[in-house]
Amino acid sequence: MPAAGLGTRFLPTTKAVPKELLPVVDTPGIELVAAEAAEAGAQRLIIVTSPEKQAVTDYFQPQPELERTLAERGKDALLEKVRRGPALIAAETAIQEKALGLGHAVGCAEGNLTDADDAVAVLLPDDLVLPRGVLTRMAEVRAQHGGSVLCAFDVPREQISAYGVFDVTDTDADDVKRVRGMVEKPSPDEAPSTFAAVGRYLLDRAVFDALRRIEPGAGGELQLTDAVALLISEGHPVHVVVHRGGRHDLGNPGGFLKAAVDFALEDPEYGPDLRDWLAERMSRS
Repeated sequence: MPAAGLGTRFLPTTKAVPKELLPVVDTPGIELVAAEAAEAGAQRLIIVTSPEKQAVTDYFQPQPELERTLAERGKDALLEKVRRGPALIAAETAIQEKALGLGHAVGCAEGNLTDADDAVAVLLPDDLVLPRGVLTRMAEVRAQHGGSVLCAFDVPREQISAYGVFDVTDTDADDVKRVRGMVEKPSPDEAPSTFAAVGRYLLDRAVFDALRRIEPGAGGELQLTDAVALLISEGHPVHVVVHRGGRHDLGNPGGFLKAAVDFALEDPEYGPDLRDWLAERMSRS
């Protein structure tokens, strides 16, 4: 999980608080994404971060003193929340000294892998993919077809130029496509499909070799999509799972607010009052 960015769109808050720890209602976005990984069977979480953002990994460590205080005061509900993150998954850190693209961030995690790790899931913490479960489906597709599997959304063609877009062919499953190539941010009339990449990748370990062989782009950045394109050109099987649900973009304040409202409306404690307040507030607009 890459988490080395400066969070510039959330300044000044991110001078002191990592963006990944900002709460969606009362749960940091990174915990929501880690829960998705754990549900898909992941047991280890490698957080690729900068030396100044150790707090992101610390969030997944137990806090015995805080837990003891909450237990002594009988605050069992809060104690359960505090223990939830560390119980999800074993988190560790890989340091990215300079932010040089998503491909570079993924490459920084290679040293944390063991000989038994033949694939790696890359989950972007800015993307909440709803409902959860797409990573589990991606693992099923990899078990069937091998190679690498990415997640795609079917985006309206007039919006497609904001995304990396897949050139695909059909398979026997409606939600699974074979990838022939990718085009970064094409114009609507030149896009090879309306299937756009979002922040979920299940990559064969061969991606690390590909990352060593691609050339940096603008700003010296290594792009993960360039490494995937190289694998495709060499016959490596790549598929996408087309997810028919929704998503929230936590990478900007507007998207973050939408996620917070969406999650709060579903919360039994906050939802009813918020729904009434929103209806009253909108009537005054």
